[in-house]
Amino acid sequence: MRFSMARPAAADAPFWRTKRLDQMTNDEWESLCDGCGRCCLLKLEDEETERVYYTDVSCRLLDCEACRCTNYPARATLVPDCVQLTPETVEEIGWLPPTCAYRLVRDGRDLPWWHPLVSGRPETVHEARVSVRGRVSASETEVALEDMEERIVSWPARGVKRRKD
Repeated sequence: MRFSMARPAAADAPFWRTKRLDQMTNDEWESLCDGCGRCCLLKLEDEETERVYYTDVSCRLLDCEACRCTNYPARATLVPDCVQLTPETVEEIGWLPPTCAYRLVRDGRDLPWWHPLVSGRPETVHEARVSVRGRVSASETEVALEDMEERIVSWPARGVKRRKD
């Protein structure tokens, strides 16, 4: 007798496994955001190599405890260089963190255990230390541009270790 792993029928599979980013409803799209806040960290780009470096400095609109934008509907007006994620921009942006659900789905990968859509709890993104909670040292309004290079950190560009059960 041979056994194989039973796979859920397509109708039972979650939307992020069956839809491309450009096929998702607005609610599905918004629910992909895990609330980590990594994309709201200021980034520096080396002009010669085009390599992007994350800093531990946040956008002025980021609530660093909740890891959410304090004025999401007006963010593009209040912060003109705020990048609005769309299926098109997700294809083009190279600096999305490796943990970003938009990037994972774009690349045909599944969401990790700590993602709120998988765990059913928004706190798991913080418990897994994926979010910026407790890791941001300052807001962009508190750091001079010439001091930003001193604020480069590596953790936002790294993935997350597997869950310890």
